[in-house]
Amino acid sequence: MEASYDFGMVGLGVMGRNFLLNIVDNGYAAIGLDLDKEKVDALNAEADGRVLEGTTDTDTFIQSLSVPRKIMLLVPAGRAVDSVIESLLPKLDEGDLIIDGGNSFFKDTNRRFESLKEKGIRFMGMGVSGGAEGARRGPSIMPGGVKEAYEVVGSILEAVSAKVDGEPCVAHLGNGAAGHYVKMVHNGIEYGLMQLIAEAYDLLKNVGKLDNKAIHEAFNSWNQGALQSYLIEITADIFTQKDDQGNGDLVDKILDKAKQKGTGKWTSQNAMDLGIPVPTIDAAVTMRGLSSLKKERVSLQPHYTRAIEEKPAVDAQEYTSQVGEALHFAFIITYAQGMHLLAEASEEYQFGLDLEAVSRIWRGGCIIRARLLEQMRQAYSQEPDLRNLLMSSVFQQTVLHSQHAVRTVINAATQSGVPTLALSSTLNYFDAYRNARLPLNLVQAQRDYFGSHTYERVDKDGIFHTEWK
Repeated sequence: MEASYDFGMVGLGVMGRNFLLNIVDNGYAAIGLDLDKEKVDALNAEADGRVLEGTTDTDTFIQSLSVPRKIMLLVPAGRAVDSVIESLLPKLDEGDLIIDGGNSFFKDTNRRFESLKEKGIRFMGMGVSGGAEGARRGPSIMPGGVKEAYEVVGSILEAVSAKVDGEPCVAHLGNGAAGHYVKMVHNGIEYGLMQLIAEAYDLLKNVGKLDNKAIHEAFNSWNQGALQSYLIEITADIFTQKDDQGNGDLVDKILDKAKQKGTGKWTSQNAMDLGIPVPTIDAAVTMRGLSSLKKERVSLQPHYTRAIEEKPAVDAQEYTSQVGEALHFAFIITYAQGMHLLAEASEEYQFGLDLEAVSRIWRGGCIIRARLLEQMRQAYSQEPDLRNLLMSSVFQQTVLHSQHAVRTVINAATQSGVPTLALSSTLNYFDAYRNARLPLNLVQAQRDYFGSHTYERVDKDGIFHTEWK
């Protein structure tokens, strides 16, 4: 069989099929493999004269690929990835490349990388963000691993990725599992931003007393300014969607129980392992957990409805403006937390990340794309070793100016009994991070008192222990 295809895809769900269509639209020949004949037939039906084929036969798939073979997997993370690799491995040749394009845990990616390297097979963990539409029209792509492996497939990835000012939203990010780690933190930031937006909606509705039309107008207005982003844009759209199965707006009919697939939790867990605070991402994960406790929340509400006796009256227009300013502040802080984690992880795991490149490829295609990303790119371009965005002059004046709006908004929310776990976390993070003196000297005294864990002093070097009375 003639080897005539440039690129192969295993997994022809919506993401895999769309990614392949994107590849052939950019002048490459591609073949897809799936054991589900309906998915294969759907791909073949969309080929429409292009050099594109779907098959259920692994041998046909392998033999049809030009060498070195470039095979991407878009299958569910976990055991499915290992199963596919095991099925392909006996049929591959030294130098062939396997790309895991799913949301795999980065430590699994490291394990697969080392295992396949011993067998002479190149392997890349690669984050892909942008959803089904991004896969079809241009996603943000986050590959990691050996630079030589990227060079095998780089021209294809650059062709299919999103573009901003003519620059492709893809770059080789670093060693080992760097790509999947960056995608994990991307998703953690996404969790934080989504929760912040949900809290802003709650504040506009229950403190500002805005209806859905006015909330749509607020988000639409914000999207024309400093908050311009994909998530703000789609949120504005959501408030215009009517219920096609009843009366009124669809948003009011959706159950308030948010699900999660684990990447936000992984970000929180790994941040704790590395000792880097990401409280807004933690809060977002916690709020999804709280949302799932629907029965308990419904049963508790009647018992505590009178906990708030007087709710403050606010000027709706002024409060809307303040919420927008507070949200801008919170977005900056959330990105800062995620990028700080990337900086620490790059050193700990020897990824060799270029945070300017990360900011650059997130500007287009991905779910967290926003105007802020260009400012972040500028900050890291000016200071490549920047640890935290709050240390950059690019953001300091904005953060200083907007903190008053955050405090005002949170104060009204607290008096109204409206929860702002994520928004409050951004302010508390800022207040703690900018404070030269925290009360943790007392914690160290307590630890030494009950556990002889020792402490350091502000007036002399050394490690000390006291026999407390």
